[in-house]
Amino acid sequence: MRVPLSLLLVYLAFPLDLVPDVIPVPGYADDAIIVTAVLCSVMRRAGIDAVRKHWPGTDDGFAALIRITGLDRTTPSGGTGL
Repeated sequence: MRVPLSLLLVYLAFPLDLVPDVIPVPGYADDAIIVTAVLCSVMRRAGIDAVRKHWPGTDDGFAALIRITGLDRTTPSGGTGL
């Protein structure tokens, strides 16, 4: 799970993007889409119990995160869920 997150950080730090940030909407949208895809993938792979264990926010925030990412109790803990 560290590899995808490390690659994400490298991508975000790298000055060249798939769509340059000087293009107002799509320039930032590609970054947001890639961040969302990587984080959802990592969260599904880790499992809901691991995410909950390390969640620093509120219960309402965690519930919103679960709803947005599609994680639910049917995904086995530590399973891929993909």
